[in-house]
Amino acid sequence: MKKNSSLRNFWYSMSSKQRFLIRKMYYLPIDFYDRLTGNYHKYVPPRGYIYTGSPASYKDYIKQGEQQLGLLKSEIDLKPSDRVLDIGSGIGRTAIALTSYLNKSATYEGFDVVPLGVKWCNSKIKKDYPNFNFRYISLFNDLYNKSKLKASEFTFPYEENSFDKIFSFSVFTHMQIDEIQNYFSEIQKVLKPNGVAFSTFFLYDDDSESLLPSNKGFDFSNKKEGYKLMSDKVKSANIAIHNDKLKKMLESENLTLVKIIDGFWKGEKDKKIEYQDIVIFKKNS
Repeated sequence: MKKNSSLRNFWYSMSSKQRFLIRKMYYLPIDFYDRLTGNYHKYVPPRGYIYTGSPASYKDYIKQGEQQLGLLKSEIDLKPSDRVLDIGSGIGRTAIALTSYLNKSATYEGFDVVPLGVKWCNSKIKKDYPNFNFRYISLFNDLYNKSKLKASEFTFPYEENSFDKIFSFSVFTHMQIDEIQNYFSEIQKVLKPNGVAFSTFFLYDDDSESLLPSNKGFDFSNKKEGYKLMSDKVKSANIAIHNDKLKKMLESENLTLVKIIDGFWKGEKDKKIEYQDIVIFKKNS
């Protein structure tokens, strides 16, 4: 456990450019082999480009996106004609799956703080699907981006009441409390009345709090008021939030918590459907 935690802390201590370069060089041989043997897909980035989640083969990458699409369909009733917002669109993992589900009357909007992902998605996906739009937002994040604009001050560049569904995978796990609060406020603005949102978190309550310090290298040992950080030096490394605090944060923005679906990151995988905890919430009418 301590070894995993030390390696994770060392990885987070490097700059984003260093991490990107190391990842790219590490996977360069297998990326070359994939290309040589035809083991690739036009929309799936090379393994060395994948900066969130596992650097999977193209088949596994597509499968992961399809699993996320399945969750959106089952948990927030995503419709083929919905207008959707993907917060933290990354390098297209979810978007690729959505290209075969959303119809031409639907609209997909995604934004991300990493220019590599946005550039890839616009050059590959948007080229074939003009109703898919990816936007680079230059926001400060001590894990990915050293820009000056803070996420706590960011205004979503979309019209009010314009999205049927909003979703994010593994985004709020890498943000600070005031940033998450601001995103809740912005979600409330751009989500249609009775619109639904899907997001993943690391959550805990009084009963599960004791599991956090030693679970698989997830050393949330820096305790704050209602939440815990993995690192005080890289505050966006990972954050775990108490269920009660999350509920209050949502309620303060006129958002209602619908349900929490526990993930198996705490170690109990049986009958769990996602690694991180899933939170479903909606905008009040």
